[in-house]
Amino acid sequence: MTVIDVSLEDRLRAAMPSDADYASARHVVERASRLAVRNGVVEPSASSHDEGVMFVVWRDGGVGYGATSDLSDQGLRVAVEQAEAWAERTRGRSIVEGTPLLHSVGEYSSMVAQPFDALDVADQVGLLIDADIALAGGDDQRIVDRSASLARFDTRSILLTDGGGRVVQDIRQVFPSLRATANEGSNTQSRTYGRTAFAGQGGLEVLERHGFREASAKIAAEAVALLDAPNCPSGTMDLVLAPDQMVLQIHESIGHPLELDRILGDERNYAGTSFVTPEMFGTYQYGSDLLNVTFDPTVSGQVASYAFDDDGTPAERTHLIRDGILQQPMGGSISQARSGLAGVANSRASGWNRPPIDRMANLNVEPGDSTVDELIGGIERGVLMETNVSWSIDDSRNKFQFGTELGRLIEDGELGSIVRNPNYRGISATFWRNLSGVADDFTVMAVGNCGKGEPNQQIRAGHAAPHCRFADVEVFGGEA
Repeated sequence: MTVIDVSLEDRLRAAMPSDADYASARHVVERASRLAVRNGVVEPSASSHDEGVMFVVWRDGGVGYGATSDLSDQGLRVAVEQAEAWAERTRGRSIVEGTPLLHSVGEYSSMVAQPFDALDVADQVGLLIDADIALAGGDDQRIVDRSASLARFDTRSILLTDGGGRVVQDIRQVFPSLRATANEGSNTQSRTYGRTAFAGQGGLEVLERHGFREASAKIAAEAVALLDAPNCPSGTMDLVLAPDQMVLQIHESIGHPLELDRILGDERNYAGTSFVTPEMFGTYQYGSDLLNVTFDPTVSGQVASYAFDDDGTPAERTHLIRDGILQQPMGGSISQARSGLAGVANSRASGWNRPPIDRMANLNVEPGDSTVDELIGGIERGVLMETNVSWSIDDSRNKFQFGTELGRLIEDGELGSIVRNPNYRGISATFWRNLSGVADDFTVMAVGNCGKGEPNQQIRAGHAAPHCRFADVEVFGGEA
């Protein structure tokens, strides 16, 4: 349950200027903690409390921001003066006509079935100790490093506007992690618990969604098995990506290219632009007719679910790609006003001292109607790949090369032996147009460290996907 500091709320409203075209105060409190066990040793715990407020002032075509962690009346006054000064300096220079931001009213809280604090810290550490022991693989000496950890982020925000807007959101996120590294001679292989993909909103139930308590033994066995596995074959063949690798594929070759501020050129000096142009929306064949992609902050339990973005725009499920055709970008209210294009509620900030910018939230590939066995059964020669380990993509988010932790050969419709160091490369649109099968096993997952913006903002994004099959992909092993 969200606890509201009424006196602070009143003081935030009182601090906002009364003569602005639009003014807002966004107060954010984030409490984070991390517990970890590595190689049988309980590591020092970590916790943090980050709190502050950002004021935004729109006046006469100028926009200004001012942020502070000093929540005294004097601290608030200084932050507002800073925002007003920047609004004055930029007066008449805005490329947005009017003020596109809303005065929304509403609340959101993460659904929590089992409160995490129902398990006291000693029991949480005990859970990690048990996982760490299982990661040793029955004391297999080839396991040279192992770790188990739990990270939690509890974020409460309140957005107040001078037009009576009031949005309160309380978000609880859990990120479990497991890793085992095996070594033999010059060969080192690691397996993880989805490389932190198996995270979500909620409480203890997040650990049950993907079998955290039972996963360690399998992870250790696969790390050791990779030592003896042959190198991944090279050639053009069919590729099946497991959901935890689809996370990365969606994130890099659909998510970032469709961020509207990137399309408009705002990321040119930091992380590249996009091969997508405004003229493509409504007609461009982004993928095969099996590709359906939604922006959906309404999925219960997904990491980036919310009711409103950080500018106060109501969030709703929207198709970005339908039957392979590009429909619309991910752009918040300001980018929509700049471009004249429809967008979504994805204006997000990483904290109280950053302004919202266009970001991914929950970006999902919708499930198909095939089983995983049917996808594999249609392959004469190919590889199934799981869990991202490396990524590289050009500055227009077009040409890419990704590596995964583990591959499995597919021959004559049968899933076969493990191969190590599996990699693949492609060009975004060509790759998605070669989507030849979509399974029905929709899996809700996450990315915990998406960076963008100047100054940098690191956020947590949600992705969900089934197993997907792609034809004619360049696959190669990571060894000469």
